[in-house]
Parts: sequence; structure tokens; C-alpha cells
Amino acid sequence: MRATMTETQLSVTESSAGVTAVPFPAGNDSNFLDSPFRYQLFPTAYGIIFIVGLFANIYVLFVLRCLREAKAMGEIRIYMTNLTIADLLFVCALPFWISYYDHQGTWIYKDFLCRLTGSLFFINTYCSILFLGAISVNRYWAITRPLDAASSDHRRRGIAVCVVIWLMTISMAIPFLTSPGTNQDGNVTRCFEGYQNGDDSSKRVVAAMHFAIIAMFFVVFMLVVVCNLLIARALFSQSAPLSEFKSGTILSRKSNVTISSSRRPTGVKRRAVQMLMAVVGVFVLCFLPHHIVQGFWTLAVLQIQKGWGHVDWNGETVQALNDAHQVTLLLMGLNCILDPVVYCFATRKFRRFIMAHLKRLVKGESCSHTVTSQISLDSRHQSQRFPDEPNQEELH
Repeated sequence: MRATMTETQLSVTESSAGVTAVPFPAGNDSNFLDSPFRYQLFPTAYGIIFIVGLFANIYVLFVLRCLREAKAMGEIRIYMTNLTIADLLFVCALPFWISYYDHQGTWIYKDFLCRLTGSLFFINTYCSILFLGAISVNRYWAITRPLDAASSDHRRRGIAVCVVIWLMTISMAIPFLTSPGTNQDGNVTRCFEGYQNGDDSSKRVVAAMHFAIIAMFFVVFMLVVVCNLLIARALFSQSAPLSEFKSGTILSRKSNVTISSSRRPTGVKRRAVQMLMAVVGVFVLCFLPHHIVQGFWTLAVLQIQKGWGHVDWNGETVQALNDAHQVTLLLMGLNCILDPVVYCFATRKFRRFIMAHLKRLVKGESCSHTVTSQISLDSRHQSQRFPDEPNQEELH
């Protein structure tokens, strides 16, 4: 769904039309590889994603604002808020891409809008990947080192991490935002497509950029997998890093109160595992297929003539890669409507707020203030009972 700008660039070359690799006589002898099914599939699918994603993410922002007023949740709320903003940026760009595919791969707007919407695709994709990675690290730290997590300045850390992620992704997108985005392919204007017409040296630069981004994804993906495996081990192991949290008494670092912590109940463990499966599931469904196909597809589309990056694949293989690439772009688009599901599994407060809000809406009651007040009282009650224990409702 979120075609990286880089891939978006390449996409055009291939995604424009057909099921067979057909030489397409463009203005400068380009061989335009196309997958025509996308012109029927993408407008409908992106239309559904736009409607669901817009309302879902606006509602998520409303919930997160209410939780902020209730002083519920902490660092993870900062990550969720920024991830939701990234999703909304992608959703806002969708109408232009719906129009693009509806016009059979012809860009009818200004070049600046092509560059802007393509950059939003890229920014959203990698902001989402990095913020989901940050959420996984946050959950790992909170569960395996609860006292350290509770005593540190989580708000400043969350803001700092978000600033780094935004600066990193925006800086990576600057070349796409500042360079021309449209290309003439005969009498058709393509947006971030048709890059096979350059010379081999410029193609290798594009290929190297793609492979660097793919490598970054797999580093983050492995981090997410490892963090979530360690969280699962900590939850189910008798002697895992939860030793800080084992039966007995722990002297509070913030007061003279001693607290007793028992092993987590089965329900809490189950919810935690659901959260792990949700985060990893989003990566596996939305992002992993695209980054597996992306490297091969890049080389196939760039058509480097000789030396590094040259491949000699037959037309059927190249076409199959292009068709698979189109499907993975659509899967990436699903991320903006699956992220709210991750939020529900990530924290109990988020889930409880939504359930209480929906119940009051069904009853026709005015609910936002009441629900917020109740969650605020619950948070204070929890902190008074266990001053040093990180709120387990937030963790799971």
C-alpha cells in the first residue's frame, strides 16, 4: 500500500498495464512493463482503504487525545499518535493515486503533486515500520525491566525517538520531493514510473538506494521479531527477566511502600501474546512480502544492460515479478487500517476506552468526558496501589 518512493519510482515502469511483458514504444524507446489488472483493482481497493482508514485514524486521534487528558498511558501513546498521523498522511494522498490508476496510469495533476503524494507514500511506509518497531521495543522494556521503565523520563524519550524517526524518513524522502516526479512515456504522463530509460550509472544509484532501504527494513523486522520473542519468553518463563517482578517484596524507588508482585495471570499473558501477534502480523502481512519482492523487481524493471545489477530473466519471470509487486503495494496499503487493531492489543486502556465509548454511544449518552474521567480515576487508583509497578493495564 505504501509504495516507497523509491519503489513508486520504479513502479511506474512496470505497473502501468499488462499481464505480459510487452515492449511499449514510448517517447524514447522504452520497454514499458505493465500489469493491467491494477487499473481495475487499485481504485476500488484504495477507495475502501481511504474511507475506512480516514474514519478509523481520526477516531484513534480522538481516543488518544482523551487518554492524554486522563493522563493515561505514556510513551506508547506518543508513538501511537505519531503513527496515526503518518497513516493519515498516506490516506490523504490516496485520492490522487485512485485517480492515477482510474486514468490507466496517466498523471493528470501538476508535477509538484506527483512529488508530494509520492513522498507521502514513502514517509508513511517507513514511519509506520519504525514506529511499530519503537512500540515493540517499548513493550519489551516495560515487561522485562519494569522498574527501570517506570522510573525513567518516558515522555522525553518518546518525543526524542519520534523526532529522530520523522527526521530520518523525511530526509530520505527529500530527493523524491525535490527531483521531477513525472515522466513522459509517449503521450502518457507517468508519476514515478518509467525510470528504465536512464543510463546504467543512474540506474545503479536507484538500485543501491532500494537495496539500502530493503536492508533497513530487515534490520527493523528482525528487531521486532526478537523483541516480541523475548517478551513471550519473559511472560511464560519461570525464571525469565521478570525476576525483578517475582513473588516477594520490592522496595519502591519512589516511596517507602513495599509491594508484592505475583506471577501474571493467564488472561494478562494471553492479551500480551495477542499484542505480539498483532504487531508481527502487520509486518508479515503488510511489509514483508513487498520487501522480499522489491529487490528482484527493482533489477527487473531498471533493465541495467551490463555489469552490476544486470539480470537476464525471461519475459515470464519479469512479468510475474511485476504482478507480484503490484499485489504487495496493495498489501502495504492495508497497514493504515490495521494499525488501530494493533493499538487495541497494545494497551488495555485504549481497548477499555473504545468499549466504554461505544457502549455509551449505543445508549445515546454523552460519553467522552465520563469515560475519560473514569480512566483517569482508574489510573490514579492503580498508581496508588502499586507506586513502582508499571501499570499492567497499560502494558497489556
